[in-house]
Amino acid sequence: MFIAIGLFFGVVAVILLLTQRLRSRRGELIQSAAFVLPAVLLICLGLLYPAISTVYQSFRNAAGNEFIGLDNYQKIFTDSALIRVLLNTAVWVVVVPLASTAIGLIYAVLIDRARFEKFAKALIFLPMAISLVGASIIWKFVYDYRQTSDAQIGVANAVLKTLGFDTYRFLLTEPWNTIFLIVIMIWVQAGFAMTILSASIKAIPDDIVEAARLDGAGGLQLFRQITIPSIRPSLIVVLTTISITTLKAFDIVRTTTGGNFDTSVLAYEFYVQSFRSFDQGLGAALAVLIFVLVMPIVIYNVRQMRKLEAR
Repeated sequence: MFIAIGLFFGVVAVILLLTQRLRSRRGELIQSAAFVLPAVLLICLGLLYPAISTVYQSFRNAAGNEFIGLDNYQKIFTDSALIRVLLNTAVWVVVVPLASTAIGLIYAVLIDRARFEKFAKALIFLPMAISLVGASIIWKFVYDYRQTSDAQIGVANAVLKTLGFDTYRFLLTEPWNTIFLIVIMIWVQAGFAMTILSASIKAIPDDIVEAARLDGAGGLQLFRQITIPSIRPSLIVVLTTISITTLKAFDIVRTTTGGNFDTSVLAYEFYVQSFRSFDQGLGAALAVLIFVLVMPIVIYNVRQMRKLEAR
């Protein structure tokens, strides 16, 4: 870290020394270019070149030494195992943003201006301070399976046993194991949704709320007709941000099931094909697919954030 900071200040110092005597209009342009050029070079080396290289590699075979056209993309949408990966990813992208946003919104409304508001917010936001790997390890213990006759260390199966039910293989039983993995992501992301939406709710002018109450609007009417329309831009930003995070979900699947039992998603399958099966072409095609799916959401998110800043 210290080396990186030192290099940064060193580059800035060199640029300043070389351009400090340039006082003309042309000199200012040269000085501006001198500052912009390092950033442009880093973007080209760190983003553009890898992106172009990945797209190029996606049209080649596993060894990367033969051009095979769209065969890798065709395999993604025709191979039964990869179709399962796509379906799992679709379930993740639909359920996680909607559930996380709904939970965060309802929680933000319920605790708004309550006496214990700060404490309540801290409770639901706490998982955000934990890495996805850490959260996955916690929930892996929660879902731990042992025979009904054995002593249970998993909270979920301990509850089932206490209630008189047989223990359940939460992480092994298809297709519900995917839903149980999704619960982990919702647990983490609900705090993020709550924080953003709570701030938006507090920004609603009090006179609008009071006027609606004087007109006879009840709690549910206030929520539907005042709260939701007022925080709509924030809702969209939260939904799109969580969608992007979900599309890149890797840690949870890797830590809990290792992609087994039909739980793999695109981000994890990219890792498997690239670094376990050493299929460079298919791995690159999966990476390109993730990029294609994420980009429209990113563009839409940026537009919504600009609208928020303009308000």
